[in-house]
Amino acid sequence: MFLSSLLSVYAIDIFEPIAKWLTIGILAAALLLGTLIFFLKRKAFSAFIKYAFFSLASYLLIVAILFFAFDIAYHYSDGYAQENWLDKQTLIRFVLVPLLAMACVCLIGLIAFLLVLKYKPNRKRVFGFVFLAAFIAALIAALVCISLYYYKKIDGDGYYNSDTASVKQIALYASAALAVLLTIGLTLFDKNSFFLDARSLAYAGICVAMSFALSYVKLWDMPNGGSITLVSLLPLMLYSYIFGTKKGVFVGFVYGVLQAVQDPWLIHPAQFLLDYPIAFATAGLAGTFRNGKGLQKIPQLKFAFGAAIAGTLRFVCHVLSGVFAFEAYAKGQNAWAYSLIYNLYVFIDMALVVVAGAFVLTSKAFVKTLLSTNKEK
Repeated sequence: MFLSSLLSVYAIDIFEPIAKWLTIGILAAALLLGTLIFFLKRKAFSAFIKYAFFSLASYLLIVAILFFAFDIAYHYSDGYAQENWLDKQTLIRFVLVPLLAMACVCLIGLIAFLLVLKYKPNRKRVFGFVFLAAFIAALIAALVCISLYYYKKIDGDGYYNSDTASVKQIALYASAALAVLLTIGLTLFDKNSFFLDARSLAYAGICVAMSFALSYVKLWDMPNGGSITLVSLLPLMLYSYIFGTKKGVFVGFVYGVLQAVQDPWLIHPAQFLLDYPIAFATAGLAGTFRNGKGLQKIPQLKFAFGAAIAGTLRFVCHVLSGVFAFEAYAKGQNAWAYSLIYNLYVFIDMALVVVAGAFVLTSKAFVKTLLSTNKEK
């Protein structure tokens, strides 16, 4: 009976609470064991940190893969489509396939890039430009498909576009463009190179997998999308703190695409950008103050200030999306007031990340281990 349930499209409903409490238990056990080792055998603490990190990353990678498979099976099933008044075939053709194609281009490109770094390092820059061009082309194709989906299913549907609500396309495009420019502009303060070497690529994959798996450990689900999770953005923000905001923003952007595949509630290409790739790309700004001259000895404050910027920009992205794309959810109320209040959950989610990050960065051994992964050559 249990096995047949796991093979059904509703397997995620069974797997999610099991994975949630198992993950919480593993994290608690690792924290307790680390505390005991720190006080009883401090010399072994650095080694423990390394083994614990990669063991936890391996576990979360497995969980992320399982969740990803279960989520696709559920969100693109007949039952889900009927429950949410969706056209399954149109959703698959114009949303799932383009987003999966973009994710595959990214994954295959990163693997190929690692091989080029190992066997043809002199061609790494040329291949890097080719890979980036392929990724941008896949992104543009996905946006075009989502745009077609909007005109086929959303424009004039009587709900998102009705007498009391409308999708404001020009404002959405302008908001997305402004958010992109602002996010990229803030990365210019990062003196590190954007170039992804083998080490930074490997850690990028680890951190994305950890964040993706932790995003399913939900402490609170919002009724119209969004949730407060068990510090799911912490791995991405620590990645930015280690490798710089340029790499962090790119990795957060890729993570945002995966979040969109996970939850296919997309009604407009600009809304897709604001709620997913751009919103999560802002997590890469958590490392903004890592090299701040006035805070060398206080990494917790540097991380907290960077996380505050990241959380605020993510909040702005969701608010703009709510006002210009999801006015129908306000049900006649002021769209700005509704969106501002609704999206306040972002700050609770970010506060948990800041507390966890400050706790992690309290350990000098852990900070040394983290920063040693990005030694400039």
